[in-house]
Amino acid sequence: MLIRLILLFTVIPLIELYLLIQVGRYLGSFQTIMIVLITGIIGGLLARSQGLGVQRQIRVDLQNGIIPTDSLIDGCFILIAGALLITPGMITDIFGFVLMVPFFRGRLKKRLKEILKRKFESGKFQYYSNIQSANWKEEDSL
Repeated sequence: MLIRLILLFTVIPLIELYLLIQVGRYLGSFQTIMIVLITGIIGGLLARSQGLGVQRQIRVDLQNGIIPTDSLIDGCFILIAGALLITPGMITDIFGFVLMVPFFRGRLKKRLKEILKRKFESGKFQYYSNIQSANWKEEDSL
């Protein structure tokens, strides 16, 4: 787990910086900055519109008495995609745009459900709740 965190917070930003420098050398600094700015704006707008759609679907599911698990997973993916898209960089933008596409999000959601199901069944992933049942006792008032 530590190695993954090191990769996430050090190696990936260094690669992003290297790519931005190389694109800046090829296209120029102004064009590179504009690409980063435009992808951030487009990413924010996409995340907002798709997030509102997911929010409506969650509301409809709850009104119909359905637990909105798929919509909640979609909402998490859209949140992650939005964060990736507003982060300056080329790799994060690619992953962010991929997560915005419902087809890829659906495939990733299916895979995530399979992984979680296996972890629950094997006992590697456990759920603990701090909700305790309370016995309420009514007292007669005088």
